[in-house]
Amino acid sequence: MKTTRNAVFCIACLCTPLLAQAPPDRWKAVDAALGGRAGQMQPGDVYKYSMPRRDLKVTKDGTTVAPGLALGSWAAFKMMGNDAMVMGDLVLTEDEIEPVMLKLQQDGIEQTSIHNHLLGETPHIVYMHISGHGDPVKLATALNAALALTKTPAPAPASPASASTPTIELDTKAIEQSIGVAGKVNGGILQFTIPRA
Repeated sequence: MKTTRNAVFCIACLCTPLLAQAPPDRWKAVDAALGGRAGQMQPGDVYKYSMPRRDLKVTKDGTTVAPGLALGSWAAFKMMGNDAMVMGDLVLTEDEIEPVMLKLQQDGIEQTSIHNHLLGETPHIVYMHISGHGDPVKLATALNAALALTKTPAPAPASPASASTPTIELDTKAIEQSIGVAGKVNGGILQFTIPRA
């Protein structure tokens, strides 16, 4: 049952369109516990935080890896009765793995996977999948304490919306037509979210 619930939760977090909605008041305390970061409501009543590692300057075969392409830590919460479930993926440097893992374990958040997304990048980056269940504020506090052991940047200050549309040096219309789904330009990256049927 737990495996099925985890799989459904992962699919809800990763494979549904990202439609921002106003968060219910219950998430304000979680925002504060997570260092003032603001999450976004996702379909399925999932509240997701994005934490790009803008501090890292990673290259792969001489090409700079943009934070939005492969350096995005995230955590998503979903209420389950009076408690919440949190799942996520933390982007870490090799020297951050052990202290973060120990802190999370100390505070009751499990590591479900530690692996690579990239090969041959400099510096070497590792991805830690996390999972926890309990009081959402306590989970966020634990996650924030673990993030404090990294150089993950604090939330970027809100900036006024730009009147211009972001540009990218790709034929986005042709790519969207080939894939059959509209993309979104974010930080110089053309992103697609494709829900599973």
